[in-house]
Amino acid sequence: MLEKVMDSNNFTVGGGAASALSGAMAAGMISMVAKLSTKKNYGLTVEKYNEVSKEADELAEKLLVGAEDDEKAFCKIKAAYALSKSTDEEKKERSKAIQNGGIAAATVPKENGFMCKRVYELGMLIKDKSNPNAGSDLDMAIMLSRAGIKGCILNVEANLPLIKDEKIKAQFEKYIIDLKES
Repeated sequence: MLEKVMDSNNFTVGGGAASALSGAMAAGMISMVAKLSTKKNYGLTVEKYNEVSKEADELAEKLLVGAEDDEKAFCKIKAAYALSKSTDEEKKERSKAIQNGGIAAATVPKENGFMCKRVYELGMLIKDKSNPNAGSDLDMAIMLSRAGIKGCILNVEANLPLIKDEKIKAQFEKYIIDLKES
């Protein structure tokens, strides 16, 4: 996935995938810092560091999948715009497909955003209670998790104009507010 994000000729992978990858990198680093904090008393129990590490590793894996899912969701929009619009029935089907693609393309970064938010929370949980020799790694992880959250919010917002159902759109707007509370 990383090579796709860095390929300027690939138009199916963008900010949503990059945001998920940012969260995955943050989760991996937080797990590493937690593991490096088990040998001395930095303020949490070994069990707590192990819990943080395990959850962060799980989130890293899920966010890697989330990056792939973001690309697939974008491709649904791309396919919907390619549908024929010669007849009124085709126009109606195309509009429905575009909205469904928009919903999918907003759902994936919403889910990735909440995972990035949890990564951020795990980072803050061990901040000032972890191995100080890995302090810069933890700070970087916290910044990456916040970048992941922000990028996911931007991706949800980018897809809202494709959603004509006001009830569904309002739910995504609520998710955005929840994500901003970090």
